[in-house]
Amino acid sequence: MTEIASPHITHPRILVLGVQPGGPGTRPFRIVEVDGEVAGRATTVTEVLEAAAAYGVTVEDLDDPDWVCWVGGDRYTWGTR
Repeated sequence: MTEIASPHITHPRILVLGVQPGGPGTRPFRIVEVDGEVAGRATTVTEVLEAAAAYGVTVEDLDDPDWVCWVGGDRYTWGTR
């Protein structure tokens, strides 16, 4: 197998997990990991950026898979189905 035939595997700095249902009276949320550490929960994309900034990570493109991995949806997915 040559290098060109190898798949490109990224290890993004930010991992946003799938939507979790909130408890009674709370909104659904997503767990955010930055550099492999759980940074907290987010209910909006702004909170994802704030969590990243708290770890010193500035994201310029939320759709760049080298920086952000959205699991179970994209940056517009914030509710349960």
